[in-house]
Amino acid sequence: MGKKNSGVGVLDKAVAILTTLESGPHSLAELVAVTQISRPTAHRLAVALEFHRLVARDLNGRFILGPRSGELAAAAGEDRLIAAAAPALAALRDATGESAQLYRRQGDVRICVAVAERLSGLRDSVPVGAALTMQAGSAAQVLFAWEDSERIHRGLTNARFTALQLAAVRRRGWAQSVGEREAGVASVSAPVRGPNHKVIAAVSISGPIERLGRQPGRLHAAAVVATAARLSEHIANS
Repeated sequence: MGKKNSGVGVLDKAVAILTTLESGPHSLAELVAVTQISRPTAHRLAVALEFHRLVARDLNGRFILGPRSGELAAAAGEDRLIAAAAPALAALRDATGESAQLYRRQGDVRICVAVAERLSGLRDSVPVGAALTMQAGSAAQVLFAWEDSERIHRGLTNARFTALQLAAVRRRGWAQSVGEREAGVASVSAPVRGPNHKVIAAVSISGPIERLGRQPGRLHAAAVVATAARLSEHIANS
């Protein structure tokens, strides 16, 4: 396990509390029993961690991990994701012959965070940093499909896809679109999952309908799903 203590006692105790809360809610008495920290110190540290949103309380007043923990985990996951995306998207582009992209949702839009351009011929890729609609396209379908039902219901108001289509996306694990976001362009997308199996990004390929056809998933779903799974695995193991 390596060193038990960093030499900074108060920090070691705070980390001991957070580590204990990883396994679920604990009352103050339970925290004291597990960590062997004195009751006044455990209480003071837990309340200080609560102030910084690293700890919160459940409905019974027990201590639980707070929202800041998830935010830090997500940020770390995103950095690892983008670092791993370049070679993964390049391999996907080489396997399919089409431009490959990675999208993350940001509020009401999806942001292209990584791209592997098709090397020749018609370029219909999307530049890094581009903000695209969440109301059309296979990547939008993927980023929506596993949301809670209330958010899906709200998001479908002006969408060019339906609840039935999203149910099909969840069932098969990938989405396709043909001329949905942009006339003449088809795409296939699959989800990248982070901690707790949550969908954190969508891997896509896109190209002209003349090449991809009306059922682009038949051609390329397997390759897109495999790339998304590889990125999910990379995040889980890094």
